[in-house]
Amino acid sequence: MQRKAYVPGLAALLVALLAGCTGGSSGGTRADNANPDGGGTTTPAAQPGKYRTLPEPCGAIGHGTLDSLLPGIRQITDVDQRDKAYQGEAALTYDTDRRVGCRWKVESTDATDHLSVDFERVVSYDNAVSDDSQAQSVFATKQAAADLPEPTTTGSGPASASGAQTGAAGGPPSSSASPSAASPSPSPSSASASAPTSAPDTSTSPSTDGTPADLQPRTLDNLGDEAFLDDTLSSSGSTAKQRTVTVAFRTSNVIVTIEYEEQSAAVGVVPDSREMQDKARKLAAKLADSLGG
Repeated sequence: MQRKAYVPGLAALLVALLAGCTGGSSGGTRADNANPDGGGTTTPAAQPGKYRTLPEPCGAIGHGTLDSLLPGIRQITDVDQRDKAYQGEAALTYDTDRRVGCRWKVESTDATDHLSVDFERVVSYDNAVSDDSQAQSVFATKQAAADLPEPTTTGSGPASASGAQTGAAGGPPSSSASPSAASPSPSPSSASASAPTSAPDTSTSPSTDGTPADLQPRTLDNLGDEAFLDDTLSSSGSTAKQRTVTVAFRTSNVIVTIEYEEQSAAVGVVPDSREMQDKARKLAAKLADSLGG
């Protein structure tokens, strides 16, 4: 009797265990298929940037370019000192895969020139944000900090129409404007002689500080993916004028910043803005080409 009672109990235990295993398997199947559209899969990481390394900054600029930007180098008679001036001084950085730079300072009979070049490789640590997108955000912050003025209005659009109504300097209206009832219409010859045919082109007109519009701080085209130029003039305690031209550009996930400063040796002499901007932009174009951007 005891054996008969034991066998059915053992059978019931085996049935219960078998049912538990089947239930677990069935439950696992439901869990795997709980999101049949694949929403539970991992989102692919954003693409890494184009650049994985940075150039050696002090060797990125050739002697000929340094001769142009730093004329005092050619005035150094001692060969060892001249070589040292060409070498520049590497900027202190703690991760050369992420940021490098170099500085030069040379005095001449006319001025003291400073040049610095900074390379920054931007890396995103967010899998949803690519290195390029992160670099674009960093560059936008840098450009906003430069506080560039609004672009100068050219002689087209509403501003041109307004200029045609009032004339270049508050003069008589142009022949296209409706004449007032109190004034007779001028003859064709007098109208063409007295009224401007269009608003003046302000693209090269001086700004409020006397700087031509084409030399004002501005964004630049055809340099990397995006670029801007800043130009500031200040005076030191000796009242000698110092001009600083900054050109910054981004190509993929690398941001390059050039700062070119010149302080005249003579009081009252202002470093030439056009010449300095031209030299800085040429250097930026060479660096962009060397990066392949």
